[in-house]
Amino acid sequence: MPLGDPIQAGADHDPRPERTRPVPSLAELVDAVIGVDTHRDTHEAEIADATGTPIATLKISNDSAGFAAMLAWIAEHAPGPRIVVSMEGTRSYGVGLARALSEVGVMVLECEQPNRKQRRGKGKSDPIDAHLAVLAALRLDAGHLPAVRADGDREALRILLGARQDIVTASTAQTNRLRALLLSGQDAERQSARGALTDAALAALARRRLPSDATREHTIRHEEIRRLALALREAERQLRQNRKQLQTIVNDIAPGLTGRYGVGPVSGAQSVVSFSHPGRCRNEGAFAALAGTSPLPASSGRTVRHRLNRSGDRALNRAIHTIALTRMRSCPRTRAYVERRTAEGKSPREIRRCLKRYIARELYRTLTQAMTPLTQS
Repeated sequence: MPLGDPIQAGADHDPRPERTRPVPSLAELVDAVIGVDTHRDTHEAEIADATGTPIATLKISNDSAGFAAMLAWIAEHAPGPRIVVSMEGTRSYGVGLARALSEVGVMVLECEQPNRKQRRGKGKSDPIDAHLAVLAALRLDAGHLPAVRADGDREALRILLGARQDIVTASTAQTNRLRALLLSGQDAERQSARGALTDAALAALARRRLPSDATREHTIRHEEIRRLALALREAERQLRQNRKQLQTIVNDIAPGLTGRYGVGPVSGAQSVVSFSHPGRCRNEGAFAALAGTSPLPASSGRTVRHRLNRSGDRALNRAIHTIALTRMRSCPRTRAYVERRTAEGKSPREIRRCLKRYIARELYRTLTQAMTPLTQS
């Protein structure tokens, strides 16, 4: 039996003339669902029919031999060609299995870990978790399936953004420590601590000579200042290289995105990673909710207003916030908008909220237009 025959979300698998749901559930469109509970060394799997009745279970090792055994097991036990795998940890312990299944055309869905309510009365074990993954998939609407994030350039962007965050965090700690050491030194060092730690200033700190009559304390402080200055210069070089790599990949995935006012390589890369692919968000309103920029009612009595949304993807929200601040600072159209809304009585926070909502709409439309041809080709 061939694996991974395509599942048509619009297909009518129900023989009844009328459907009680405007969007079919996944249970109406599949022959079998496989739930997988992933771990570092082994995976537990259960195959069930469209009603959730278990057919067979399997435990495999988390390696290529285990993946091959699972594919053979699916071919042996699946009651039909329309198969979906519901798996926890598709980007951690289950990433290898998810790739192996996707390569042979099997649809893989991301499954959240069961919460306390879902576990109530069932207990906790690997087979139970695999069965709960099956049940979670069968309850999904076929039109809004949680697809696994794609590998390739988007994954490269995610890795670069993670590396950048690590470098920035380490640099901030090193900068604070360097300033503290300079403030506890001589007059010239205290003066250096008050200014900006530019590349030239760091180079000067690294080139300083130690006086011949320096005490042990002075020697240790001098060596630590030099080490931190060199580390910060290297971190700055790494950030420049990281930015160039982000720029290149973003231009390949979404041409024209960084041409939008205020959208740089870092904010553009985060937008691409969070957007993932056309279809992840059903419309620009859903994308705004993902970004945490959708307005929430905060009215009371005669006061009618909205407030900021503090949920959603906070990394994407920070990227949009950066774009908004850049435009408020230097974009003539945005500055005119801010002046107009201020005259209407809007507070700076409310104006930023409105701007972030507009930016989310613009990003959604730009990304959809730029990335749809890549998806369809």
